[in-house]
Formats: sequence, C-alpha cells, structure tokens
Amino acid sequence: MTVPELLAPAGNPEKLETALAYGADAVYLGLGRFSLRAGSGWASLAGLAQACDLAGRYGKRLYLTLNAFLRPGEEREFSRLLTQLRPLPVDAYIVADPGALRLVREIDPDRPLHLSTQANVTGVAAAQFWQEQGVKRLNLARELTLEEIGAIRARVPVEVEVFVHGALCVAYSGRCLLSAAMTGRSANRGECAHPCRWRYAVQEETRPGEFFGIEEDARGTYLFNSRDLCLVEHLPRLIEAGVDSLKIEGRMKSRYYVAAVTRVYRAALDAWRADPAGWRVDPLWLRELATVSHRPYGSGFLFGGEGAGVQPSDSRYRQSHLFVGAVLDDGGPDGHLVEGRNRFAVGDELEVIGPAMRQGVFHLAAASNGEGAPLTVIQPNARVRLKLPAGTRAGDLLRKPRAAAADGG
Repeated sequence: MTVPELLAPAGNPEKLETALAYGADAVYLGLGRFSLRAGSGWASLAGLAQACDLAGRYGKRLYLTLNAFLRPGEEREFSRLLTQLRPLPVDAYIVADPGALRLVREIDPDRPLHLSTQANVTGVAAAQFWQEQGVKRLNLARELTLEEIGAIRARVPVEVEVFVHGALCVAYSGRCLLSAAMTGRSANRGECAHPCRWRYAVQEETRPGEFFGIEEDARGTYLFNSRDLCLVEHLPRLIEAGVDSLKIEGRMKSRYYVAAVTRVYRAALDAWRADPAGWRVDPLWLRELATVSHRPYGSGFLFGGEGAGVQPSDSRYRQSHLFVGAVLDDGGPDGHLVEGRNRFAVGDELEVIGPAMRQGVFHLAAASNGEGAPLTVIQPNARVRLKLPAGTRAGDLLRKPRAAAADGG
C-alpha cells in the first residue's frame, strides 16, 4: 500500500501558498466561471499561470475545477476557455458534466481528467462507464460506505478520491436546489448562498402571519445542517481500501483553516508512512482540528450508509481558537513583521503555528507600528512588529484561545 495524495483547497493565492507550505501534495482551485465555487475563483488566466508555476516550484500538483454543468449557449464560451488553457501545465481538469468532458476531449485531448463528486458515482458500473470515457480519477459520491469504496476500487482500475474533511451538503452529492429556489443563486452553478444554515420558522395554516420559531432548545435551530466530516481517525482503513487521494473541502474557508487542517492530515499520513503497524491517533491532531470553525464532527456515511447519523443534535458552530495574525518575514533585530487578522493585544497569550506541527505558546510582550511607536492593541489588517519566539518564520500563523478573545478585543 502506498500513502495517498493529500489534496487541499486553494481558493486564492494566499491559500494556495499556505496549502503547499503546510503539506499538501496537490491543490485544487477554480476560475470565476464553470466552477462550483465561483466566489472563490481565480480572477485571471495570468493568475492561474502563476499558480501553476508556484505548485511546480514546490514539486506539487495542481488541478483545475471545471465542474459546472453547461447550459445551452455556454458551450462556445467553455470551448474558448479550454483553448486558452491548453498551454498551461495544469495537472488535471476536474469535470462533472459529460458535455464538458466531451469538449475537453475534442480541444485538449491529452489533458488528464478527474471526475467531480457532483457526477455522483455510487457503483461499479458507473465507475466502469467513466473509465471508458477516459477519466483517470473518480471522486466518489460522499454517500458511500467504506466497504463500497473498497469494492469500486478493487474492480475498476482507475484512481479513487474521497473527501476526508470539511462541510457536507445536506443534498445528495451536493446537488441542492434550495439556494436557487430561495435566492436565485444556484449551487449547481457555483453560487450557493448556503440557505441551509439560516434560521427558520413555521406558520400554521389557520394562523396567517403568526410565525413560530423552529427550536432545538439551546443546541441550535439549523434543521438542514449536517455534521462536518472528519476522517483523520480512519485514515488507515481508507488506505487499506485503496483510496489514492484524500481531499479536504474548503475553497471558501480561511487561510487559517487550510493551514491547520492540512498540517494535521499531513502529520497523520507521515506517521502512517513511518510505522503503519504502530499507527495511532495523536490527541494533538484532534485538538488542532477543534481550533478551526466547524460544526460537530462525524464520519459521514463511511460506516452507516444512507441512514447514517449525519444530522447533529447540536448544530452550532464551535471553534477553540481565533486566527489573529500572519507572519510576513523571518524576523530581525526589531522582531517579526505581522499582519493582523483579528484584534489582539499586548499581554495576550498567543500561539504560533507552522508546518510540520510546529507550534508554541507565548505571551505577547510588546508591539510597535511601522515608525517604531509602541502599540497596546493590534487591529485587523494592521502591519506591526512583534517579538515572537525564536524559530518563527514567514508563513507561520498566530492564534489565541477563543475564551480570551473578548478580553483582548
């Protein structure tokens, strides 16, 4: 058995570099058009070319999501885009629409193709069909069990990719119409407004105008939400099932999320590589995953099929730490240059984190602005000089416990 690829989201240039630095083997991103996360799309082909160059310098792979379903009249625009993309060294396109696949085959026939989870592959026959169309890798439907994943991988000689971490859509394989119906923004066109996370009330037929809140007492009121996926504890079983790529959801999420989650899964995979027989879950990994904003974690459908308990009894988001700053240089006599992301203050207990699970706790003793004047409070987007622990490097991130967030601002 080989160690699977770790595939991380890269919703913008900053997140791209973070994913690569914190341990991803490959990244996925999209453009503003024909991607199911249009809001996180890269603005230009020039930017995509730079992204390809950066991934190449890291020795990592880059996949481009072109997984929207084409409407009449869009084929010509899609074809023009494919022609423009041909010179770029993108390692694979991620598609879902058979029509998009056909156009790629006509215009860029040598480009490797990966199939999006939106295509909803749930069985061997479907996997064989897509293999016959020349697809190199299948991102299987999220509703499959571990046994079903293994059965497909054993019988179809294509690469298999599965999501291991992040948000799950309440709709089957993410094919949701709620956003389109309520806001005119179609999730299947990359414009999801996430109405499944809104608060709702009901109106009884004989009492027009009287609205009753839908309550789950103090635990939340988001009836449509599912648990967030977290499979770090089950990586050996996924490896044994033959999974080739482990995918982290989250192109719309923060740089801090990308860093924290990617480094945990990198550490877990490296631990398995070093000692498969002695592999154990490190409690630090679970504590680290609790530091990012998330709904209650679960294993999705991996062990329970379509009746799995993916709906949480407590749907509130939780997060143990707040991302407060990004380190911009390797430091000097005046300290490190830091860009604030959330408000924090001198005297706060902070933690610095970096790749390879580097981290350390310290109390911020002093801060100064660009002119060297002392500061007591650091505001979002401010660039300041801080005295940070030895060994802190550019690209490291600063966070603070959420319980102390209000005290420091």
